[in-house]
Amino acid sequence: MESIVIVIFLLSIGASFVQRTTGFGFGIFIMTMLPFFLPTYGEATTLSGLLAITTSAVIVWRLREFVTWQRLWPILLTFIIVSTMAIFALKRIEDQILRQILGVALILISIYFAAFSQSIKLPTTKWMQVGAGSLSGLMGGFFGMQGPPAVLYFIQSEPSKEHYMAMAQTYFLIGNMMMTIVRAYNGFLTTTVMTDYCFGLGGVIIGTCLGAFVFKHIPNRIFRYIVYAYIAVSGVIILLSSFHS
Repeated sequence: MESIVIVIFLLSIGASFVQRTTGFGFGIFIMTMLPFFLPTYGEATTLSGLLAITTSAVIVWRLREFVTWQRLWPILLTFIIVSTMAIFALKRIEDQILRQILGVALILISIYFAAFSQSIKLPTTKWMQVGAGSLSGLMGGFFGMQGPPAVLYFIQSEPSKEHYMAMAQTYFLIGNMMMTIVRAYNGFLTTTVMTDYCFGLGGVIIGTCLGAFVFKHIPNRIFRYIVYAYIAVSGVIILLSSFHS
């Protein structure tokens, strides 16, 4: 029991640090190990979501002036609808092949965007938002890793790293809250999850503070390349985890 507490605390520090520094990655980081320490995969995604909510809430409060709701609602509503359907299907899907495809796709996309980022500017059209929200909803509902599609959209469509961070974290905050409600309805919000959530809170605070310091000192011109690099790392992590599931 004591070792599980320590692991969850340390994982929370790492995941919160990544989330606060790059704007996403909490679920990707923590879900590489969390399923091994909880009774079911559904409970692991629920705990990840609860801890991510806490991280995002702190960031959103501090950067709330940079949120533009008109650009946020279409992608957010699409995400909520698609992720809800994905969670209901979670118990009935074989996800190994999907994970492998997802991992390769993230690696290739991140390389492409890093190479051509100066000439690419994603439009803030409804179709682009619906597409990003749908992909994000599928990843979030199935794997608790909804970040990359939304991040690629926000990093290309927002004018500064502060706007990007505020929009992304508001998106993740509301999205994770809705997914937690659906997961609770499906029986994944258990006493074990709530107990482990309390263990992870201290780690969330530490990781968020450390990440805020690093984020403040990252120049705007290289920030997006750091994000692209972590998306590539995310693809590798998802790909490797698919072969061990």
